Amino acid sequence: MQIAGKSSHAEQVPHRLRAIVSGSVGNLVEWYDWYAYAAFSLYFAPVFFPGKDPTANLLNTAGIFAVGFLMRPIGGWLFGSLADRKGRKWAMTLSVLLMSFGSLLIAVTPGYKSIGIAAPALLLAARLLQGLSVGGEYGTAATYLSEMAGKGRRGYYSSFQYVTLIGGQLIAVGIQLLLQNILTTTQMQEWGWRIPFFVGSALSLIAFYLRSNMEETPAFENAKNERTRQGSVKELLKHPRAVATVVGLTLGGTLAFYTYTTYMQKFLVNTVHLTKAQATLLMFVALLIYAALQPLFGLLSDRIGRKPLLIGFGIAGTLCTVPILTVLSHANNQLVIFGLMMAALLIVSGYTSINAVVKAELFPANIRALGVGFPYSVAVALFGGTAEYFALWFKNAGNESGYYWYTSACIFISLLVYLFMKDTKTNSLLEKAD
Repeated sequence: MQIAGKSSHAEQVPHRLRAIVSGSVGNLVEWYDWYAYAAFSLYFAPVFFPGKDPTANLLNTAGIFAVGFLMRPIGGWLFGSLADRKGRKWAMTLSVLLMSFGSLLIAVTPGYKSIGIAAPALLLAARLLQGLSVGGEYGTAATYLSEMAGKGRRGYYSSFQYVTLIGGQLIAVGIQLLLQNILTTTQMQEWGWRIPFFVGSALSLIAFYLRSNMEETPAFENAKNERTRQGSVKELLKHPRAVATVVGLTLGGTLAFYTYTTYMQKFLVNTVHLTKAQATLLMFVALLIYAALQPLFGLLSDRIGRKPLLIGFGIAGTLCTVPILTVLSHANNQLVIFGLMMAALLIVSGYTSINAVVKAELFPANIRALGVGFPYSVAVALFGGTAEYFALWFKNAGNESGYYWYTSACIFISLLVYLFMKDTKTNSLLEKAD
């Protein structure tokens, strides 16, 4: 494999594109498997948690969704260490295989009426496996895509991590939309919800094949020849400022992302009182446009820097979250609802489009995958993974607007980090790879 700097630009571009496509496709499948749970929980919640209160049932499935996030720091540590020691490709291949097992387990697990308490226990076990897998996926994929992207285009190419991350959610919602038009509501609740998990398990095997044929990054090949410890927590602790920065910049961004994507569909049904089909269609179109925005924001960051985009998200997110969710909760016109959804997603694009490359630019190659993945997973577990649970908890307590203020406050905390951090575009440790 040709190392950057020893081949012409024309030769490098196809090579980089092949690597980024291979890494991105696997990332898409991983996140499809992860989000299928959130997309179809409206249907399978009563299967695992019998009860007449739909909000209480969703609260139980949201709890398991949140518990799955608790495995993400372990996955970020385990797969991050493996990626720094054995290679980005090796860790990414293993993580997608583990995700396949988790999806298959959900697909075949009988309901509460058949096996009692064992049903939600197996659902929990499957989500723990998926949490472990996706916890390792973010850091290794962010590192791989950032390292394979060329200097001056890192924001653009690394933005495809969130294109495929959103794409995974988009496919999950798209399959839901298709099944809603083919099956009756009763069929969806009885057995139709299992179909996407069988699909996810099969797609994961395809992603496994693609990743097993990826090339390793030059940055890792160079780092493994240096006399530095790779992938250890002790080595990571030598970079406390970078670790704290990852947690701080992720805190508000991940909460906003999960609020406006994962939880939004349930918000549209439970609070705005749209039908499940209407909510699914609006979510599908919004996510499609949202995914297309990511490379544009990434390209903009390559021109003006990462920091202006992060600050833009921080200011707009702090000031607009409460008004957007408040107006949305009382809206009854679907065009107005869609416009508010897109306004929120436009704001959060300032974070999602570039957060992967920003984190990768903070760490040297020997500790990069662990440095990106572990602190990020801790922040996501605490704030992103609990977003849906807290939103439903506030609603169940009769104080739904309290969640709007909570989200706004968390974004403000991240804004403070954005204001005082250096712009990683001009202070990037990734450039050592070149």
